[in-house]
Amino acid sequence: MNHAHSQALFARAQARIPGGVNSPVRAFRGVGGDPVFFREGSGAWLTDVDGNRYVDLVGSWGPLILGHAYPPIVEAIIDAARRGSSYGAPHAGEVEFAELICGTMPAVEMVRLVSSGTEATVAAIRVARGFTGREHILKFEGCFHGAGDPFLVKAGSGVETLGLPDSPGVPAALAKLTLTAPFNDLAAVERIFAEKGKDIACAIIEPVVGNMGVLVPRPGYLEGLQALCQKHGVLLVLDEVMTGFRLARGGAQELYGLKPDLTTMAKVIGGGMPLGAYGGRADIMRKVAPAGPVYQSGTLSGNPVAVAAGLACLKALAAPGTYSRLEQVSRMLEEGFIAEAKAAGVPVTVNRVGSMLTVFFTAEPVFDYTSAKTSDTGRFGRFFHAMLDAGVYLPPSQYEAAFVSLAMGEAEVAHVLGAARKAFASLGQTG
Repeated sequence: MNHAHSQALFARAQARIPGGVNSPVRAFRGVGGDPVFFREGSGAWLTDVDGNRYVDLVGSWGPLILGHAYPPIVEAIIDAARRGSSYGAPHAGEVEFAELICGTMPAVEMVRLVSSGTEATVAAIRVARGFTGREHILKFEGCFHGAGDPFLVKAGSGVETLGLPDSPGVPAALAKLTLTAPFNDLAAVERIFAEKGKDIACAIIEPVVGNMGVLVPRPGYLEGLQALCQKHGVLLVLDEVMTGFRLARGGAQELYGLKPDLTTMAKVIGGGMPLGAYGGRADIMRKVAPAGPVYQSGTLSGNPVAVAAGLACLKALAAPGTYSRLEQVSRMLEEGFIAEAKAAGVPVTVNRVGSMLTVFFTAEPVFDYTSAKTSDTGRFGRFFHAMLDAGVYLPPSQYEAAFVSLAMGEAEVAHVLGAARKAFASLGQTG
């Protein structure tokens, strides 16, 4: 494929934008080469500035569950923008949106809208600290909760792709308040709670990890974590920024039968626009200003254009059969990747929950940070570029989830698996 225009744009971008990108993983550091610049998306397809077309398995990192430029969302955005992009004041749409979220996720009794997943997670732990009067938080290795200072400790995702396990600029005193445990290891949580449980405000976790590649919770793990939190008076914060409205209409908490104290959301709820939210038990959420003393605010929070897009998206997802259709397409891709790798003699482990999946280049089971690190990232990079050349856009990192959209049909699945057949075959020949 010709990428001359992308290369020219990247050269210009590096002069004015750090690393040439506005979010680190986009820079292709995890796979080598230069990033592709895109011109437009439609349905399951992306078109780059050189006119090359790709089936998109990134989906803007999760929000585009309905595909690119989904007509009802586009119409809702245009209609809302005609009435004004932002009021800085209450409007009817945000009330309807809050009611929809609370009516879909039983654990969310009250909700506050923000503009990003990072805003949601940072606010949630501030509320947890304010409610409990405790300062420490517990997170899990490989889980990424946005770029807030408290979370950039063993955070996976772009941090791991760039080889930066922690970030300069985070004060050591603040980092000491963030405790970490391995994902899928309840015994480790028990030990930490036994020692420091009275100091821990909350445990925050991605119920299905997407930022170390997809890590699947072992049976009983999330339920056990919830029980331990209740025993020690630690609030459970379920980070559903990725999983909310994607793994099921009620998110991972519906899928696994959980009732967290607080939930964070973004991505799908915005329908492709910048929109996030955090919510939970009413007694906790009433601590948020102006109802209570825990301050949080945002100029564009609940802005009418993003809310209109989010409403259109969530209403579309309520149609009967939506998630069973998404599961069917996702399963076809999972089974196809496994079959094509096996045929080529390339050892892989494919982890999938619903429409989130990762092809790990290791023969070992992948269930936590340490096992994910057994992956052959060099081989993944070669696979990525072979797929890109064949017209499939995968996340440009071994440590990211691919996302399936409802815009994908049999033709797109066939295209992806045909590309995978050639890509795996080339790896089997070259090693």
